[in-house]
Amino acid sequence: MSGAFITCAVTGAGDTVNKSDKVPYKPADIANDCIEAAKAGAAIVHIHVRDPETGAAAREIDYYREVVERVRESGVDVIINLTAGMGGDFVLGSVEQPLPPDPDGTDLVGATERVEHVRQLMPEICTLDCGSMNFGEGDYIAANSTQTLHEMARQIQALGVRPEIEVFDTGHLWQAKSLVDAGVIDDPVMIQMCMGIPWGAPNDLNTFMAMVNNTPDDWTFSAFSIGRDQLPYVALAAIAGGNCRVGLEDNIYLSRGQLASNADLVRRATEILASINVSVKGPEQVREELKLVKHG
Repeated sequence: MSGAFITCAVTGAGDTVNKSDKVPYKPADIANDCIEAAKAGAAIVHIHVRDPETGAAAREIDYYREVVERVRESGVDVIINLTAGMGGDFVLGSVEQPLPPDPDGTDLVGATERVEHVRQLMPEICTLDCGSMNFGEGDYIAANSTQTLHEMARQIQALGVRPEIEVFDTGHLWQAKSLVDAGVIDDPVMIQMCMGIPWGAPNDLNTFMAMVNNTPDDWTFSAFSIGRDQLPYVALAAIAGGNCRVGLEDNIYLSRGQLASNADLVRRATEILASINVSVKGPEQVREELKLVKHG
């Protein structure tokens, strides 16, 4: 069995700050967790930012800039992957009066604004959430229209940044293929299978293997699940021929009742991979395989 790389998703945008004091939300702490995750064996760090006072999800470019600069100046080699999923939040006003949308939860901006931090900071990778979906409970919809995706992909391509296509369901994989066919995503194609997130693809084996079996052989894929299934998916993704993702964005526990740090989860992932004779790929090997351009 060949090797696999580990992505660490260090903080995310969910309501986890109040559930664990190990979830970083200040730029300096997010950067430090990126560095520690890299030292523990992560080749890639996937970065969201948060309001440094409240811990709420944010997308201010200055927050991203501080995180990225701190990581780059640390001397620790790691591939930077910035989310471009923010700015697509649509919350209905109510079930009977959907319009106007709820101003407290809705954050819809155009394609150019959604990738402006990518343009300014030039990470090696940024995400492209491929498709819209009911996301969790209530009236929240993650909105990624076909035209928006094409324009975001076109702009990311023009920058020379590698998109990591986030697929939350089988239809998203179908749409990812259409973007590749349209010529707005270059080879090598990189996707992340996001399993078990309500109401996308459930993380059962049948659904997961259907997605794996429908992924073109020349694409590179990673996969993860959330909560207690995050760590089992490290082995499952590798056995299926892919790579894995761990981190506090998706799971805050190392074991039942034991809160984890990002580095803890990466170390556990390296142990799981070693136990099934899968070597862990470093950032230089991943750069070569994915033809990444290191900026900054």
